[in-house]
Amino acid sequence: MDSITHLALGSCMGEAFAAKKLGRKAMLWGAVAQSVPDIDFVSSLWMDTPSGLLAHRGFTHSFLFCAIIVPLLALLAERWHRPHNISLNKWMLFFGGVIFAHIFMDAFNNYGVGWLEPFSHERISFNAIYVADPFFALWPGIACIALVYLRPRLAVRKKWWLMGLLLPALYLSYCLVNKAKIDSDVREILKEQHISYTRYFTTPAPLQNWLWYVVAGNDSGYYTGFRSLFDEQRKIEFHYFPRNDSLLFPVLSTEPLLKLIRFSRQYYTVEKWNDTLVFNDLRFGQIIGWQNPRGKFVFHYYLEHPGGNKLVVQRGRFEGWNWQVFTALLKRIRGN
Repeated sequence: MDSITHLALGSCMGEAFAAKKLGRKAMLWGAVAQSVPDIDFVSSLWMDTPSGLLAHRGFTHSFLFCAIIVPLLALLAERWHRPHNISLNKWMLFFGGVIFAHIFMDAFNNYGVGWLEPFSHERISFNAIYVADPFFALWPGIACIALVYLRPRLAVRKKWWLMGLLLPALYLSYCLVNKAKIDSDVREILKEQHISYTRYFTTPAPLQNWLWYVVAGNDSGYYTGFRSLFDEQRKIEFHYFPRNDSLLFPVLSTEPLLKLIRFSRQYYTVEKWNDTLVFNDLRFGQIIGWQNPRGKFVFHYYLEHPGGNKLVVQRGRFEGWNWQVFTALLKRIRGN
């Protein structure tokens, strides 16, 4: 999830935990705890881009990190607020719940999280919700604003934090139902269209949960397309992209490339742009792919010019967006 949503959810959790005893300070503790796993952003200050990609949502999103940081935060809060009647165990349960909620929710995006770091580098990603989904973020955001302005200890505050926590949970459950429906449709369509594949995934297109981006293929190349929950036709208009591994021979053994391949979980293609080799991570979709199915991929890394790869995950996410693009997205959501 995006950082603002994490802050809002953490504030609601803090309010639920100890607002009657700590006032608005409880919201602050919740917001801080929800933000702690994202301290990995500092790695970008000294790491190269491929290393930073693996560090983000790596160890600081692991169960081991939770086990280390939770008692430290609990001890700090317990001492800070003395005298009080909140036991150390309750502080532990609170911080454990808030931080686990963070790393649990992040696993539903397509970036993936390293729950088992450093013992396993496997990334967990359920690909069920877009990283910035306004239909998920709206409710905790509204609740957090209301809780900031409402007077402490008003009975109505409980209704706001309940809304801020329960409605996102219900929406996430709805996203999982959508995911199951899309995956079932895609498997049948791949079979009907005689598309050979050894791996596939589906993930929501930007800002919603009704139009899904589909990738299926093998080590030779990948088919990409879109499937809406409202599509009536039992077909997907796929476009094929060869993987072009042969282009990697000049840089095959370099450490940055090996890290990029690991990060991509094998969902990658390679292209030659003029004199530059470009590595595409297919998991993040294409720039306005529903309108331009042959467009560039959002994540494209210049293998021979690494200095131009800052913010590589973000640089194409909303490139070229305007009102026409947005209306085209809405039209595609409504079905083919």
